[in-house]
Amino acid sequence: MRKLIAAALVFAAASSAQAQDTKNEIAGTVGRTFISDQGVPNTNFFDNVVHSGKGLTFEGNYARRLRSFKWGDLSAELPVIINPDVDLNYGLNQVPEAYSSVFITPAVRVTLIPDLAFSPWFSLGGGIGHFQASKNLVFFNPNPGPRVKNTGVLEAGFGLDIRLFGLRSTRLRAEVRDNWSGEPPINVDTGHSRQHNYYVGGGLVFHF
Repeated sequence: MRKLIAAALVFAAASSAQAQDTKNEIAGTVGRTFISDQGVPNTNFFDNVVHSGKGLTFEGNYARRLRSFKWGDLSAELPVIINPDVDLNYGLNQVPEAYSSVFITPAVRVTLIPDLAFSPWFSLGGGIGHFQASKNLVFFNPNPGPRVKNTGVLEAGFGLDIRLFGLRSTRLRAEVRDNWSGEPPINVDTGHSRQHNYYVGGGLVFHF
């Protein structure tokens, strides 16, 4: 009996040490990107506002823990957010019917009390964004404007990782990220040079 207890204690200690040694994680989430509608100055026709759809969006993320403290972990992460189809609508046949976006933003992430069942985290970083507009305008005819644009991006986000019962290396994740970027090539001047791209998503995180 004593040997069984000793073996169980050794196994538990080894499992705990192994859990503490996991410094890497990969995550995948799915959600929607929300972009505010924008009016076009010096126009007075009906529906002179550019409306953006809430495109189905995908994120892949790699992170590595850099340091651990009593209150939490400091990690470097690389979120890649892909929105393949942002539908547009406008009163005149000037804007493209849609565009796609990719944001790649290396960041620093702080995770509070990672050993709890619910671990909140905050992220801050920056990188690049890539927009590509569709070949056609919103109603008809080919798109005559520039279709590709690259831009600098600032990223800020927060989320919650939820431990799954019985699975040390897998967690659920709910998150919100704002990629503050230049405006996409939409052929009209909204009076703004930048826009917020709010991503809201959820998925799984795997530690190894």
